Amino acid sequence: MSSAAEQQAVEEHAPGRTAPPVWPGAPTPLGARCRVGPDGTRGTNFALWAGGAEAVELCLFAADGTETRLSLTELTHEIWHGFVPGVGPGQRYGYRVHGRWDPWTGARWNPAKLLLDPYARAVDGEFALPPEVYGHVRDWPQQHVADTVRDERDSAPHVPKGVVVRDDDDWSDDRRPKTPWQDSVIYELHVKGFTARHPGIPERLRGTYAGLAHPAAIDHLVRLGVTAVELLPVHQFAHEDHLLRRGLTNYWGYNSIGYFAPHAGYSSSGTTGQQVGEFKRMVRALHAAGIEVILDVVYNHTAEAGELGPTLSLKGIDNRGYYRLQSDARRYADYTGCGNTLHVVQPQVLRLITDSLRYWVTEMGVDGFRFDLAAALARSMHDVDMLSPFLAVIAQDPVLRRVKLIAEPWDVGNGGYQVGAFPPLWTEWNDRYRDAVRDFWRGALPDVRDLGYRLSGSSDLYAWGGRRPYASVNFVTAHDGFTLRDLVSYERKHNEANGEGNRDGTHDNRSWNCGAEGETDDPEVNALRLRQLRNLLTTLLLSTGVPMLVAGDEMGRTQGGNNNAYCQDNEIGWLDWSLPDDPGRGQLLALTRRLLALRHRHPVLRRRAFFSGRPQGADGLRDLAWFGPDGTEMTERDWYAPSATLALYLSGRDIPGRDERGEQVLDDSFLAVLHAGPRPLSFRLPGPPWAQTYERVLDTSLDDQTAPPGTLHPGGTVLDVGARSVVLLRVAG
Repeated sequence: MSSAAEQQAVEEHAPGRTAPPVWPGAPTPLGARCRVGPDGTRGTNFALWAGGAEAVELCLFAADGTETRLSLTELTHEIWHGFVPGVGPGQRYGYRVHGRWDPWTGARWNPAKLLLDPYARAVDGEFALPPEVYGHVRDWPQQHVADTVRDERDSAPHVPKGVVVRDDDDWSDDRRPKTPWQDSVIYELHVKGFTARHPGIPERLRGTYAGLAHPAAIDHLVRLGVTAVELLPVHQFAHEDHLLRRGLTNYWGYNSIGYFAPHAGYSSSGTTGQQVGEFKRMVRALHAAGIEVILDVVYNHTAEAGELGPTLSLKGIDNRGYYRLQSDARRYADYTGCGNTLHVVQPQVLRLITDSLRYWVTEMGVDGFRFDLAAALARSMHDVDMLSPFLAVIAQDPVLRRVKLIAEPWDVGNGGYQVGAFPPLWTEWNDRYRDAVRDFWRGALPDVRDLGYRLSGSSDLYAWGGRRPYASVNFVTAHDGFTLRDLVSYERKHNEANGEGNRDGTHDNRSWNCGAEGETDDPEVNALRLRQLRNLLTTLLLSTGVPMLVAGDEMGRTQGGNNNAYCQDNEIGWLDWSLPDDPGRGQLLALTRRLLALRHRHPVLRRRAFFSGRPQGADGLRDLAWFGPDGTEMTERDWYAPSATLALYLSGRDIPGRDERGEQVLDDSFLAVLHAGPRPLSFRLPGPPWAQTYERVLDTSLDDQTAPPGTLHPGGTVLDVGARSVVLLRVAG
């Protein structure tokens, strides 16, 4: 359609009412920002990047839904902008963008579709996904060409609107914890799932940001001993059509559509801007308790899916500018498994992402980010490139290079598995740690070589380029997969509730059900499961690196064997806060608290540098040593031999680095014996120079770990180690 025709279409569709004036305004900042215009007039500046568009309409919506369309005629460097006097906070708005409809070249402009501002800082309304919100005729009889037929129906009555938000917040009373990486313990949680059933949180606040800010929620985090919460996605997200058709929703939220807006569904105070203030108050409350806030962010794809997906925002603003397309430009390059991939090499896309990140740090107060499918962001034109524009921009940005950056170091494209490859500044989810620990405790490791690396910080992956042991985020479970309790209760996934015929979710669970599939009344099986839970938690929290717990694992939470509960916004996905009332679950919670307190007290468990393994003094003592069951140091052959037992000695005398006053860091020394065998073990304790005497600190073969056993054992004597257990001993004296 020509520019003249587009302008005629604008005039024909304008509602019959007096429209406010539109002054030129400014092209920056992008989005809708309240400001003072000429002659002290208050209003809002609107700016939208829409490369290749032929016309842009700003659409303002009254409380009764009446729409007023205003043409933005100012164009600066592909940014359409204008200042509208009299418009202030709470105003709902969207855009209609005019241009060619030519899907064969990737052009998918359709002014019948109201589009969400990518920079909208609040969103009001739900994405219901009726046929009207698709740029093409969704139900066209010939589906193989449906995406090429433009749908002329108005989507405005069916889509959420952006909201103008006030800009006058003051963070002067906020104190960021700034926890060093080596001291960090991450707790992954879902805002709604963590609070929805908490009896100490008022019912009206459950499932919300205010609920997470409530003293009852924060008390659990503080008493547990974690230093940071990692929130599953809180960017505004939409639900997929296939879920809505089955009466389900995208509970986890990995389907973002608004990178500046806190998800309105988690707000207790309102959705016309109130969600922004509520989120900020939550951050302040967590900071006041010494807890950092890390966001799980999804910048690799959006909720618009592929060519058969809806037109909600970027697809209708400039499809070719925002998304990676195939050589056949009708189709999307999909490195995410979600239908599309943002084209991060494009300057405007890179700007969108980095502007969003800076906004959440500087204006929303967050302390870091975990990047979903980060390898997709690190791709240049096709291949993953650790010198890519995205990584380069992050490295030099004065705001972003100072916050916590965590990569999920893979995507679903060729060459997408990049564990250990991200540059300094970045930490990574270490799935090799997860796999090795799971395999060891289920008796499936062929030898203990891999486990040795994982327990000591994964130097084989991260000891390069100045990286440190805390580059490894160690985890046994995450939101995606079995819970810890399900890991010892199920050998097969049970995802029938997802409505996909149990085809979704991974088959590679590396789990062991301890002799019965699912819940059982067998006391021996249940006792073994509790012991395995203690083993897994103890292994995780004694390992070098940054431990990550999943909310509820410390209490034995179950999802009934569902290893892909992304669409279970119900009791399957929510925490059951009655679990600690069960004696076994209560003891598990107490053990987790005790292990985290132990980790906090002892810097030998929180090393800032990798072990050398070399003698540090005349007595031949090393900072790290490995022992077999006979009490002698392991040889090269031992590492390659099958074994269900591994013991490591951590020297508190040889911790590199100095404290804040420049003094040498000294600590106790420890010996940890991990025994995954099905029968008890006689383990000979190493004698001098390692130790004259050992004190038993904890033993997972014992049900009650609320108080340390405290039994002394001379070096050189035999220690009875229970079947499938961990014994931690401190060098006495």
